[in-house]
Amino acid sequence: MTTIVAFHAHPDDPVLLSGGTLARAAADGHRVVVVVATDGMVAEHPTPRWRELEASAAILGVRRVVHLGYADSGHGPVLHPDPPGRPRFARADTEEAAHRLAALLHEERADLLLGYDPNGGYGHRDHVKVHAVARRAARLTGTRLLEATLPREVVLRLVRVVRALRIPFRYDSAALAHRYSPASAITHRFDVRKFAGRKQAALAAHVSDVRGGGRLAAVLRVLVWLPAPVFGLVLGREWYVEVTEE
Repeated sequence: MTTIVAFHAHPDDPVLLSGGTLARAAADGHRVVVVVATDGMVAEHPTPRWRELEASAAILGVRRVVHLGYADSGHGPVLHPDPPGRPRFARADTEEAAHRLAALLHEERADLLLGYDPNGGYGHRDHVKVHAVARRAARLTGTRLLEATLPREVVLRLVRVVRALRIPFRYDSAALAHRYSPASAITHRFDVRKFAGRKQAALAAHVSDVRGGGRLAAVLRVLVWLPAPVFGLVLGREWYVEVTEE
């Protein structure tokens, strides 16, 4: 049995980028731990997103969920002031955050760390920060690092389908052409269609995101409503880049 620590930015990220991988690893008997940098709170008032993360993680077979202690940095050009007692993750000191993550890797005796590609996927500032913090923590501990990503070519095909179906999608297609990773950089491709039903159920547990008014909400609603075999065709593969040069 190995221990896999998946480091993500926000509560809904683990299932979207690596839910099938985590479910497959848990089913194979490995210990899976999810660490999120933020608890999804942009304002100071609490949200149900943490409880939803716990429910989603349980569906995937995750054994432990940890909050690294930072606040969500939000979208848009304005980075709001820090809430009392904790900095927004984008504003946090990278070295300090990496040492927090490294301490958990040591505690868990982690064999593998999952992070994000250099673009932070689609470019959210908290995702970019996850990339930097995960790389530094991996160097501090000598932990093997795989960075979750998507091939750009796949992203653009999916965007064309979403546009053709007239599903509201508030992302810049031109910018996405330069996000995520080129197919040539991918080192690991996992077929997780066997766990599509579990991944879809874990996604549905994020009620606030699915029913909310976020930029991806309409797409999430469609994904949750899809028949499981169709969901598997759409989100039944997950991609990673192994970091070996550092």
